[in-house]
Amino acid sequence: MTEQNHEHFIHCTGLVKIFQVAGLEVVALQGLDLEVERGEILALVGPSGSGKSTLLSALGGLDRPSAGKLEIDGQNLLKFSQIELTAYRREQVGFVWQQTTRNLLPYLTAGQNIELLMTLAGSSAQERQAWAAELLEAVGMVEYAKQKPPQLSGGQQQRIAIACALANRPKILLADEPTGEVDWPTAQRILTLLRDLRERYELTIVLVTHDPRVAEWADRVIAIRDGRTSTETVRVASNGIQAASDGAAAHSSSTAHAEASVHFEELVVLDSAGRLQLPGDQRALAGIGRRARVELVDGGILIKASDEDRIEVTTADPETDAEATYHSLYSADPPPAPAPSNGRVKGSWWKLRWLRKRTE
Repeated sequence: MTEQNHEHFIHCTGLVKIFQVAGLEVVALQGLDLEVERGEILALVGPSGSGKSTLLSALGGLDRPSAGKLEIDGQNLLKFSQIELTAYRREQVGFVWQQTTRNLLPYLTAGQNIELLMTLAGSSAQERQAWAAELLEAVGMVEYAKQKPPQLSGGQQQRIAIACALANRPKILLADEPTGEVDWPTAQRILTLLRDLRERYELTIVLVTHDPRVAEWADRVIAIRDGRTSTETVRVASNGIQAASDGAAAHSSSTAHAEASVHFEELVVLDSAGRLQLPGDQRALAGIGRRARVELVDGGILIKASDEDRIEVTTADPETDAEATYHSLYSADPPPAPAPSNGRVKGSWWKLRWLRKRTE
């Protein structure tokens, strides 16, 4: 194992994953860069096939990237042997899946499901019983310890699944659509539970979601498109300092962040080579095709449509356009309609950095 002294808890650089499908190569991750702080709750969003689940599998040691650098708590996972990778999964990572059938064995009680994982890790009976009891109390399911999954509601099953994910006392909790099969009130209770457990057990949580409401509970939201990090959204307090999420603010010793009005700041992410992705709907609104003009201006950079490659402005359909769907994560309002001139945008350009404000 490498020495654990990296400044970021999760550090990915140039991460590449190539799958062989029917004799063809499919590139799921295309040089992805990502940094996550210790104790952070990070939400990953993006269209289907963008690489979210592939990244989650890489972080959990379920799949080995083809190239790049992947460090978690100072450990370089790409240098792990298969035995070391198995030990990493068993000792440092907790998983929560959308399908409860993947989380729990239906013929075991809630308590037995939790204890089973500790049995596989070689814990004694006394240790298993004590830790299972604490986890059941932590997720508010003590009275359901002897119930089997089919006797529980979807939300109750997911609470037990979270307890199972913590059975090995992990440092990182990975959740793939943890609220995908429950209603919103139940989802809110699960999200509140995750925040509480983050504080109680010093967890770093990375979750994949398609629900904008879930994403807004995270400290940061990273949008992934075409196997790369595209945009990052953070909460910023009125004093200009990055604010904690709703839940984290409630636990913060500083009341300034909790009481101050907060707006969301969405940033385009540049990779280690300085490349960036502009969201498809914004490129379309600006009339930017394959090439664009870049100009230095006071306080920033402007990207403008090239006269030779300017495209006709189209209106995104939120029902069918995946990019428009993820644009709505950061604003309840649709993108502002451009002022067309003969099918073109007058003075079209796009800032690398923009703000969307919402008072809470």
